[in-house]
Amino acid sequence: MREGFLQSAGWGAAARAHLAGDASHRSYERLTAPDGTRAVLMIAPPEKGEDVAPFVAIAEHLAHLGLSAPRVLAEDRARGYLLLEDLGDDLFARILEDRPGIEPEIYDAAVDTLITLQKTRPPANAPEYGVSLMLDRARLALTWYAGRPDTAHPPAFSTMLADRLEPLTAAFTALSLRDYHAENLIWLPDRGGVARVGLLDFQDAAICHPTYDLISLIEDARRDVAPDMGTGLIDRFATGIGMNQGLAHATARVVGLQRNLRILGVFARLCLRDGKAHYVDLIPRVWGHLERGAEATGLATLLQMLPEPSADHLEQLRARCGTIQPA
Repeated sequence: MREGFLQSAGWGAAARAHLAGDASHRSYERLTAPDGTRAVLMIAPPEKGEDVAPFVAIAEHLAHLGLSAPRVLAEDRARGYLLLEDLGDDLFARILEDRPGIEPEIYDAAVDTLITLQKTRPPANAPEYGVSLMLDRARLALTWYAGRPDTAHPPAFSTMLADRLEPLTAAFTALSLRDYHAENLIWLPDRGGVARVGLLDFQDAAICHPTYDLISLIEDARRDVAPDMGTGLIDRFATGIGMNQGLAHATARVVGLQRNLRILGVFARLCLRDGKAHYVDLIPRVWGHLERGAEATGLATLLQMLPEPSADHLEQLRARCGTIQPA
């Protein structure tokens, strides 16, 4: 089926090479045609719950705003195949390993991209990442990281988090790409303005608080962003969208606390259920974000409901890697 799709799209003679996948069931291949032209094949198996339609819809929306989402060159939605423009290999995370001096430039550009996105009306059919869903996702930390069955979740966990999130709901009006960090952003210096930031992995985009993607960029689970730089990026974002800077900092910390609780649970689940033990190595950095967020928001009690990521606890997670069957 894959070969038939590529043949019909005019890429049947292309050489194929595996590209690193992500935390989902999707996988990717780089295609190189005989003339050197390149494209990327996304494989998103519907039988595993994947659906390429949201990616296509959001890609079209982003392109309409002048942002650099990969162009969709061909598609077979029923079988879960997309042929995409190849934006190259210059992920923020990779180029900063060799050229750390450009960090301020590219992170400023990433924030300017968010400003463009946040000042624009989201697609009419975009789902909402509302408080109920945010609480559900935050409880993944209890279920998977702490190993608590749903019946043993302390009610105060959701109550305290809801008390901080619910006052923010009036501002849940902007489209968030939901995984806006250095492994999903590509530097495209030959393009101009906000188009210099290539965007990946946005199929889960939803309407949420404007600071959701901002804190995703700053509190990255995979690389450290200096606190002073993070402060400046929040100030830049707030000025760009006309938000009070103090309010932007306060709300970003609340949203970030929820997001990092979700990530903590997701990383543990990726290990325990999906057999991806390397995600455990990222947990200490996520915990550090949680500690700072809990202190800033006065919610340190939340973390007392979770085990600290001691060497013993992390080793217990690794020892059980891949042992829990999907429900």
